[in-house]
Amino acid sequence: MLSKNIKTLRKSKGLSQDELAVKLNVVRQTISKWENGLSVPDSEMLISLSDVFETPVSILLGEDIAETEANDLKVISEKLEVLNLQLAKQKESKKNILRYVFIFIFVISFIILFILSTINSPYLNWNYTHPETAFMGISFHIFEWVFIRIAPILIVGAILGIYLMRRNKSR
Repeated sequence: MLSKNIKTLRKSKGLSQDELAVKLNVVRQTISKWENGLSVPDSEMLISLSDVFETPVSILLGEDIAETEANDLKVISEKLEVLNLQLAKQKESKKNILRYVFIFIFVISFIILFILSTINSPYLNWNYTHPETAFMGISFHIFEWVFIRIAPILIVGAILGIYLMRRNKSR
């Protein structure tokens, strides 16, 4: 509804997107995104838009014209509160995903490290006269050599990441 209201009010004032952008000190693409519903203006920009259109913010947000000015601020604050809650939920879900990624890295690194230490480099006894066996043996040796050096860093980094994510969650 906000996007439709911005477009309608802009056209009723006879302004192009470029002219409105100049008045609000933004780029034309920002106006286009607002009108297409791809983004929304922040609270300060809503007030600037209401000044340019000479209309209350409640009309921009789609509220009834008969509401008083005191209710305008209440409605705006309620809608901004809802937006802030949605952003907080998104941030929390991203933190949870990151925490699970750290747990996954820890578990996988530990399992691979355990498997490599258990099988005790079986490729050392392989016959390297056959090209397939030679290639597999060398590939396995390179993987083992690199992983043994990287695994401690991955495990410590994952533990640190899990700890930091848990500590931030308790705040």
